[in-house]
Formats: sequence, C-alpha cells, structure tokens
Amino acid sequence: MKKAISIEGAPAPIGPYSQAILANNSLYISGQIPLNPFTEKLMNGSIEEATTQVLENIQNLLTASGFEKKDVVKCSIFLKDMNDFAKMNAIYASFFDSIPPARETVQVAKLPLDVCIEISCIAIKG
Repeated sequence: MKKAISIEGAPAPIGPYSQAILANNSLYISGQIPLNPFTEKLMNGSIEEATTQVLENIQNLLTASGFEKKDVVKCSIFLKDMNDFAKMNAIYASFFDSIPPARETVQVAKLPLDVCIEISCIAIKG
C-alpha cells in the first residue's frame, strides 16, 4: 500500500511528483530544495542557510508522517558546487547527530530553480 504525503510545511511539488510517499514502514522523501514553504522565498543566500532550510523541510515531512530523524537510513545530496561541501557537511552533521544515514554527495550542473542544494532521503521504521 502506498500513500502520498502532502503537507504545508514543505514546498509544493513543481512537477508531477509527491512530496513524499509512505509505503508500509518506509518513507521516501522527494528532493527538497531551500524553498521556505510558508513565505515561498528561496533561502539560497548561503550554503548554510540553504542546507538549514532543506533539512527543516525534511524534518517537517518526517514529523507529519510519524517518523523521526533517527529513522532516516539514506540521503542523496546534490550540490551545485562541491566547494560548498565542508560548510554543508557541518550543518548536515548537526542535524543527524546520532547514527548518521548512509549517503552520497555529488556535484551537478544545475538544480531546480537554480538552487545550490537538493537533498532526498529514505526513512524506515523498524
């Protein structure tokens, strides 16, 4: 059984996809960009600001779906500039302060709305 998750605390999809999909005990969160869902402003001034906003969007989706940060098992991080890695990683490390999920981080040529970061993740209740 699969259920689409749609909340006000994360950016509305800008294409044919769901914010997240709940399937059994797993939550698949679509790539989150640094868009504040309440003001509809891009928080793209610095990589720290952008990463913080992306992780807030992820936290809101986790909470609304009955999950916690500790349930996240995998993240995929897409950066516009790999030179931002250390600054992004410091914010990310403070968010996942216990056992961090598996992940990869890649530099990409362009992201939606020309943002500097996008993160997707998978959480499993177990």
